[in-house]
Amino acid sequence: MPGFKTAFQGYGVRFSPFEDSKMAVATSQNFGIIGNGRQYVLQMTPQGLQEVRTFDTVDGLYDCCWSEENENILLSASGDGSIKVWDVNAPPQANPLRSFEEHKHEAYCLHWNQVRRDCFLSGSWDDTIKLWNLESPHSLRTFAEHSYCVYAAQWNPQQADIFLSASGDCTVKVFDTRQPRPTLSLSAHQHEVLTADWCKYNDCLLATGSVDKSVKVWDVRAPARPVAVLAGHGYAVRRVLFSPHAETLLASCSYDMTVRLWDFAAPEEAALRVWDHHTEFAVGLDWSPLSEGLLASCGWDGMTWVWHSSADPRQA
Repeated sequence: MPGFKTAFQGYGVRFSPFEDSKMAVATSQNFGIIGNGRQYVLQMTPQGLQEVRTFDTVDGLYDCCWSEENENILLSASGDGSIKVWDVNAPPQANPLRSFEEHKHEAYCLHWNQVRRDCFLSGSWDDTIKLWNLESPHSLRTFAEHSYCVYAAQWNPQQADIFLSASGDCTVKVFDTRQPRPTLSLSAHQHEVLTADWCKYNDCLLATGSVDKSVKVWDVRAPARPVAVLAGHGYAVRRVLFSPHAETLLASCSYDMTVRLWDFAAPEEAALRVWDHHTEFAVGLDWSPLSEGLLASCGWDGMTWVWHSSADPRQA
């Protein structure tokens, strides 16, 4: 499938949980340093990726995510700290539906609760994570346990009240929304942790990626040492995501401009594939929840690619 060139640099890409041919791409002008943002909705067609909708913002966009309860609702995380809520079927004058504006610095990550389906998380460079739903005008709770930027916040795929966060303070924390403090603070790396994700098949396993170029897999029941350390990236790991269809597979993307596929069950032979289809930082990555083995990536080269994990993106 041919790649799609966005007007600005790509930061985040997400497949729709309802339509296997639809995805969202969050982009920022001038590499997210200064300028506008544009939220894309793309459709996979026999002719390739086609633009369905775009939404323009006055600041760059760093992430996006789809609602798990309404196939038309899409969120964007903005450099001005706001979270924009879009209805992809509504006319332009009706959008954005909402703009949540509590974060004091860049809103950098978003994740919708896949179990309860009625709330979502945002993480920010103001060092906090906020819990929201679309019915309340204000955040439901603020988690301020990190001492530096929050780069990722991910709900546990099996436990409705559990989530993790990854931070520039070199820790990954696990939270239970029913508890006042984190249930675990993991010193995962000696450098900033830019990404983390839960295993979809074992809710005690999580993976982390760091400025130290490594991906690590951890068991929260025995956090003293990692289950696996996956080395191979040449620069910082920007995103790591477990496969939704295979327990031991995960994908990562990096500032080394590659996307990599790993099987952590065999650490000495974990590296399965390396794709070098980006010509600038590869910073956005997602697995399709509906089509097994389907991946999407976006990067600072403005390209969004979709391909099967057994193929070359440029020839898929």
